[in-house]
Amino acid sequence: MTERHSAGDGIATTYPPARPVASLDEFWSWWDERSRANRFEVVQVPFRELGEWDFQPETGNLAHRSGRFFTVEGLQAREAGVDAWSQPIINQPEIGILGIVVKEFDGVLHCLMQAKMEPGNVNTLQLSPTVQATRSNYTQVHRGGTTRYLEHFVGPGRGQVVVDVLQSEQGAWFWRKRNRNIVVLVTEDIPVHEDFRWLSLRDVRALLRVDNLVNMDARTVLSCMPFELPREPSQPYGDEFTDALARSYEHGSGAGLHTAGEILSWFTEAKTRCDWTARLIPLSRVRRWSRDDHELADDERRLFRIIGVRVEAVTREVTRWSQPLLAPRGQGEAWLVTRAIDGVLHALVRARIEFGLMDLVEMAPTIHLLPGESLTDVKEPLLKELVSADAGRVRYDAVLSEEGGRFHHALTRYRIVEVDDAFPVEVPQDFCWMTVRQLTDLLRHGHYLNIEARSLLACLQSAL
Repeated sequence: MTERHSAGDGIATTYPPARPVASLDEFWSWWDERSRANRFEVVQVPFRELGEWDFQPETGNLAHRSGRFFTVEGLQAREAGVDAWSQPIINQPEIGILGIVVKEFDGVLHCLMQAKMEPGNVNTLQLSPTVQATRSNYTQVHRGGTTRYLEHFVGPGRGQVVVDVLQSEQGAWFWRKRNRNIVVLVTEDIPVHEDFRWLSLRDVRALLRVDNLVNMDARTVLSCMPFELPREPSQPYGDEFTDALARSYEHGSGAGLHTAGEILSWFTEAKTRCDWTARLIPLSRVRRWSRDDHELADDERRLFRIIGVRVEAVTREVTRWSQPLLAPRGQGEAWLVTRAIDGVLHALVRARIEFGLMDLVEMAPTIHLLPGESLTDVKEPLLKELVSADAGRVRYDAVLSEEGGRFHHALTRYRIVEVDDAFPVEVPQDFCWMTVRQLTDLLRHGHYLNIEARSLLACLQSAL
């Protein structure tokens, strides 16, 4: 398996003027230029060619000889004390930074975004936050180059903090993984490297509608940013859905079907109903998984594989390295069902168990299926009818990549579906109707919305 991208001469040493992109046409010209100018290569290799990565003889865990970065270990899940199943899982205990620098140009908020290569991306280059780095990377454990623009997020010279919160990542594949989602506002001029561009927040959100363009790390930070209403609330958009969406943010806290207190009580109750426990075990003790020279896979060949890759990327702090990746089989599904209730848009979220999450339960999309699962696996009658009848009006539909630094070609189809008054307000106990404002208010804190729900919230904002 080899992926090659057009060659170039490496990183230029000059910075272009620090001006924002004037239009999406100008963005695409820059994007095409960056794709042509850089050389990337990702090749699957046998485990024995992973260099400083080894399966440890005592545990079978796949780890780096430095003891840093991450390990592939085993996860064991139990219900009421009875062993149920086990699987490999990525354990990356350090907290990285996902950060976007923002600045106003002529009164319009812009984001400094990066064209960044990740080895697991299906198209290699995707639009990323200003800084997207693990602690091992930005402390230069890899002995490579420094992380550009890191000084705006750490230390005494950082910008004015707009958002700063720890958020979870995929609980099905990561063990208690968290990253710092941070947005800082600057006023000074910043030299802009050729792999970065200032984009208006509105343009970034419009680009969320393009398949596999805005990466997962950017989406989670965008979801935590304050919602931007391009018009005054009193000015209608001329579309009932968009009007209801604007009201859902502007007046949503006081106009919701449930109060904030009721939502928190519902969520607490959902967590107390969880009878599952989960813990790490040695990878060698994971049952019904097998390893050969090239992959570690479940015996049914249904879930995912652990593979090794060799990478060359001239734009990264280290230009050549090897690492393991988790490679899902198939494509996931994440659907958010929305409905106007008394003229205010509500989203239907569910309390969902994922064994790698810190609290086991977080709020997830209405329908959330991992790769290897099918829409035929949807069991709830109201959702089964929605899927089988292809009911509702699709307001958003795109295939987006998940974390490309740890997952290989992990894709999820994200959909936002609007239903009418025939869809019930009364829903099963694991579900809850919430306004957009209630969802965004929860994102001031961690461990409420899972990564797929946050991605959909960012995508929902692209409707305005």
